[in-house]
Amino acid sequence: MSAGTLQRARATAEPPPPRRSWPRRVLRRLGGLALVLVFLGVAVVGIGWARTPPVDDAAARVAAHLAEQGAPPLRVEPAPAFVQALLATEDTGFTSHLGVSPTGAVRAFWGLVSGTDQGGSTLVQQLAKNVYLGGENGPVQKAEAVVLALKLDAAYSKDELLRMYLDNGYYGHGFVGLTAATQGYFGVPPDQLSWAQATLLAGLFAAPTAYDPLVSPALAGQRQAHVLGRLVDEGVLGRDEAAEIAADDWGLVTS
Repeated sequence: MSAGTLQRARATAEPPPPRRSWPRRVLRRLGGLALVLVFLGVAVVGIGWARTPPVDDAAARVAAHLAEQGAPPLRVEPAPAFVQALLATEDTGFTSHLGVSPTGAVRAFWGLVSGTDQGGSTLVQQLAKNVYLGGENGPVQKAEAVVLALKLDAAYSKDELLRMYLDNGYYGHGFVGLTAATQGYFGVPPDQLSWAQATLLAGLFAAPTAYDPLVSPALAGQRQAHVLGRLVDEGVLGRDEAAEIAADDWGLVTS
């Protein structure tokens, strides 16, 4: 038997190497895709960081907006009930994220790629949109808001960001800023809101004109119920407590 024949015989006798199972192949491909998306995301953020403006004037911009509207700035700490209601409804991760939630960043990136609005903005992204992007909410502006939110979170404390957000917000019925809203709706400063007032007011951010309690009290009540449900889900309130608050009078003073 020749050497070549012996080698061929040994090769035939040896079992073939095991094939990779299809789940492994899929996972490898998904891992590669994820890596590509990470690189693309980093590139988009890098380009966006260079293209978007600095944010050291954010507080000045908010103050100028209030002055233009003839609205008073926030000078007291808002009632804890209002802050809890707002965060439970609009941004549960506000105190821990870097201005953008991971899922929100993915949605913004996909919105830029697909040309659709994917939603999911944090409070800081909303602040960036209103202060620097003129309220525009298209896919490109969504991506820019992500970068601006990262800049804002790096430059300001959470308390400062929340104060700017509350001062810059529109609360319906012509009220700009939290102070004007609490005085206009209830005749009280922001630190004296009841739970009923706080949960009503926190619900206005989604659609302040539609949920205006002086114009559409039924819709405002439905939105308040949603806010109370979120507070129950987050463990801030019990169901019985939420039911009692829902039954309380809002104490509206403006007609």
